[in-house]
Amino acid sequence: MKITRRTAVTAMISATALPLLGGSRAFAQKTIPLTIASSHPLIIPWVGPLKTVIVDKSNALLEERGSDYRIDWTEAFGGTLYNFNETLEAVTTQLTDMGWIGSLFEPASLPLQNIMYSTPFATQTVAQAINTMNLLNAEQPAMKEEWAKQKIRFFGSCCSDGYSLYTKKPIEKLSDLEGLKILGGVSLAPWIEPLGASLVATGIPQMYSQVQTGVGDGVLLISTGAYPLKLHEVAPYVTRVDTGPLTFGGFGINADTYASLPEDVQQVLAELGGEYSEENARLIVAREKQVFEAFEKEGAHVSDMPMEQKKEWVDRMPDLGKAWVEATEKPGVPARDIMKAFMETVKAQGAEPLRDWSANI
Repeated sequence: MKITRRTAVTAMISATALPLLGGSRAFAQKTIPLTIASSHPLIIPWVGPLKTVIVDKSNALLEERGSDYRIDWTEAFGGTLYNFNETLEAVTTQLTDMGWIGSLFEPASLPLQNIMYSTPFATQTVAQAINTMNLLNAEQPAMKEEWAKQKIRFFGSCCSDGYSLYTKKPIEKLSDLEGLKILGGVSLAPWIEPLGASLVATGIPQMYSQVQTGVGDGVLLISTGAYPLKLHEVAPYVTRVDTGPLTFGGFGINADTYASLPEDVQQVLAELGGEYSEENARLIVAREKQVFEAFEKEGAHVSDMPMEQKKEWVDRMPDLGKAWVEATEKPGVPARDIMKAFMETVKAQGAEPLRDWSANI
């Protein structure tokens, strides 16, 4: 689908005179039409808070602070405006004023935002992951500039739970993965192939049928994504690896739209952007607990990968940190400094990385 720039709506402000209770004076309450959208449905933990936090709380907060402004929201969730691989372009071109942006679909345009795909086993909690990336986006000029080049004001990272294995046979030791065909995103190849398995790059909707028909022997996927697919029906051995929660984009607003807004509206949206991250984190923690309970209840064989196996796994991976720096570093993109800042920040958030991905850069 080719995206065309839509007519900006932020200049279209209508005024409606409302009487003040108990007096004859009236004030003009100004309405600002804004569109918020996503390529995925509201059931997704990083999309739902766009509605429950950004939309549902914005006008109440403006009223509470005595603002004359209210937002008239147009909501376009679930891919009604654009597809999953157009989340950045849609906001950049003002097809939507704001929404969820998936950096994982934009490795060329947003390489710094994808750093966590090159730092597995670095975090243990969703809070560590989200706080790290929100701090880097707030404090690192290169991170800000990456968004600015796309005409985006970025306000809150989104996060998922860590990856686990869903296989047809039990995985009791890493050597059990040798020779297996593991389905997953292409970015996961350097994670799984050092163990002697081969990655079959695919999309989430195809995973169930591909395991069922033998295209793959298992799947490497986040648990909150695996359960809705019912992967445990065809791959009943669930090995909770927990490669560490990771971020992959978040909530952004078109820079021209944001600049056109009154200061008090800007402030409310910026604050709610931070709350968006907090709600996403809360949902991930709650749902991860629920899905693992459901796996066991529905007959899957659930086991936790021992820590010594995790350490062996991460040590057998190539130097992903160095590779990411070499691939990303160029004039104006200080990938080396960002990698060092990432590792320092994640540790400051209380994480205990199983490998220092900045060690050889």
